[in-house]
Amino acid sequence: MLKYFKNIYVIIFILFLVWMLFLDANSFLIHNDLNTEINELEDEKEFYQEEILKDKKAFKKLNTEFGIEKFAREEYYMKRDNEDIYIIEYTDSLKLKTNE
Repeated sequence: MLKYFKNIYVIIFILFLVWMLFLDANSFLIHNDLNTEINELEDEKEFYQEEILKDKKAFKKLNTEFGIEKFAREEYYMKRDNEDIYIIEYTDSLKLKTNE
């Protein structure tokens, strides 16, 4: 087995293989890191595309007169002139101060 390592071609091939796998700018390790990063970015891209679809659906709902009115009533407690608004909060939804 030692006679193979005495051959100059085998030694050059082993050095070339070590160089390409670990030491080169385009090494296997760098490619592995880049592939991992590409996969993470593709997952992130898919997540944001789903979020865009959700936002488009919400925008379509808000684009109607009823949608704008509903949003204004729920989020900003707006009302018409002849209406009264009562906000009911339950004790489990309130943030209570605790004495320290």
